[in-house]
Amino acid sequence: MKKTLITALTLLASVTFAQHKADFHQWAATPPMGWNSWDCFGPTVTESEVKANTDYMSKNLKQFGWEYVVVDIRWYVSNDKAHGYNQTDPQYNIDEYGRLLPAENRFPSAKGGKGFKPLADYIHSKGLKFGIHIMRGVPIVAVERGLPIKGTKVTAKDIYSPADQCSWLRDMYTIVPDKVGSQEYYNSIFELYASWGLDFVKVDDLSSPIYFEKEVEMIRKAIDRTGRKILLSTSPGETPIDHADHVQKNANMWRTVGDFWDSWEQLKEHFEVFERWNKWRAFGAYPDGDMLPMGRIGIRAERGNPRMSNFTKDEQYTLMTLWSIFKSPLMFGGNFPDNDAFTNALITNTSVLEVLKKSTNNRPLFTKEESAAWVADAPQKGEKFLAVFNKADQKMAVEEKAVWKSGLISRDTPNQSQALDIPLKGAKKLYLVTTNGGDNTDWDHGDWANPVLYNDKNSLSLTELTWKKATAGWGKVRVNQGVSGSDLVVNKNKEKGIGTHANSVIEFDIPEGYTHFKALVGVDNAAAMQNVGATMQFMVFTEDPAGPVVPEKSAISIDLKALGFTGKCQIVDLWSGKKVGVFTGTFSPEINRHGAGMYKIIPVK
Repeated sequence: MKKTLITALTLLASVTFAQHKADFHQWAATPPMGWNSWDCFGPTVTESEVKANTDYMSKNLKQFGWEYVVVDIRWYVSNDKAHGYNQTDPQYNIDEYGRLLPAENRFPSAKGGKGFKPLADYIHSKGLKFGIHIMRGVPIVAVERGLPIKGTKVTAKDIYSPADQCSWLRDMYTIVPDKVGSQEYYNSIFELYASWGLDFVKVDDLSSPIYFEKEVEMIRKAIDRTGRKILLSTSPGETPIDHADHVQKNANMWRTVGDFWDSWEQLKEHFEVFERWNKWRAFGAYPDGDMLPMGRIGIRAERGNPRMSNFTKDEQYTLMTLWSIFKSPLMFGGNFPDNDAFTNALITNTSVLEVLKKSTNNRPLFTKEESAAWVADAPQKGEKFLAVFNKADQKMAVEEKAVWKSGLISRDTPNQSQALDIPLKGAKKLYLVTTNGGDNTDWDHGDWANPVLYNDKNSLSLTELTWKKATAGWGKVRVNQGVSGSDLVVNKNKEKGIGTHANSVIEFDIPEGYTHFKALVGVDNAAAMQNVGATMQFMVFTEDPAGPVVPEKSAISIDLKALGFTGKCQIVDLWSGKKVGVFTGTFSPEINRHGAGMYKIIPVK
């Protein structure tokens, strides 16, 4: 009898654990929606700024499903900075067990060892949920001090390895999974986070370029052990797709791209990316297209200056339409209190958010060079959601027009630069073009070092000449600085010149009498130090490099019969709420260039 009872209890415990382990997908029945501090405040956000966004969300957005408030990177550093990280003399805040704590000068309510609990309590009191960003691994400072791991007889020195250390932020060492104390360290930090009232964790340097499978599993176990419903988001991207099954089974959301900013080229890339990841979406587990760089961003961010999003209104429609039909999590990057009416209308459209939350069988219809369409089933039987996109672009640079072009230059080539010295043949114009090399990744900081016009007698640096126009993939073109605002460094040498970011065109009028142009083109150090991207091509033109102008709007034809609508159907524009009309056979909405339409198709009985 005793043996039977023990067996039954053991079986019950196993079943209970298995059920608990599977429960975490239930915590995200629809794609998570919230705010993250990264796009506007980088690693420097303060408690008052978090509370201001909390208050705004609670008052204006909670009713539409916006609920997570996430404090992003380096909340544990007292003296961090915008446009990068302070890695010279960071002041870490850490407890006796090697667990990082909020910087009290930035989060005053954390004083007295309270950590983030007072802030979490405030957010919870507004009916919202609290999240933080952390880095994979164990803090270097904990290793250096030999701090003990709670509940064990080992220290941080016993569980770390310098192998595969994050290349862009050196706060942490890798945790060796099989060491005694490794799982216990992750247990200890999530035990602390749970005591604060954590509801969401974004773990960085976990999934790209290396997918740390064992650390993902340790984090999963540590979260489950707390008994608290903490959503797990892995970062950065692109997550290696050969680990798609594993991440789907262990996380609620995972990144499909690197950091996404307000660049049309990066937005356009998502059509291909989302098609690749579409089959890996599951209940409670979502491929994540990254944050929404909308509203006012760049206040103290890593990239760019304070600005309303560089996306046009049409591009913002494309962003919200594509994320919704793909069912990507929505994490807003702008400072909510600065929202304008247009931004608020985009993120509170209940009909479009119904697509995000309630659509099923989401899939691309087609992805062409100039257009795309997605379809999904609506909750009402026989009805469908349809998203239509106009991707048509005026080609930024027609290579055949170039008077000089480099080969591909990247962080991985032995020499990250190339010199040029070319005649200008009486030209009146000079265009310096930098492209992303076709890989569409985002760390494409490129430099035109020592750019000089000259003739037999005189020379003139372009740094002394005002350009007519200058565009960059993100941020602003800079003189004698990289686009990130740091020194302009090529091949580890500090240079004078022009820093930009692909895709970029810089236009100059050539003063009379100058007959030649020379420069050194190359990867800026800020890109060379990253773990992804930094592949570029540089070109010089003496005439407008752009291709033919494309129409401002185009009709995009949808075969309704192929969607199963053999008779008449009513089509409703979800963005405007207006009935478009009754259609049979085909539907050909006119879509603005870079814009999108979102529709519901209803069969007419």
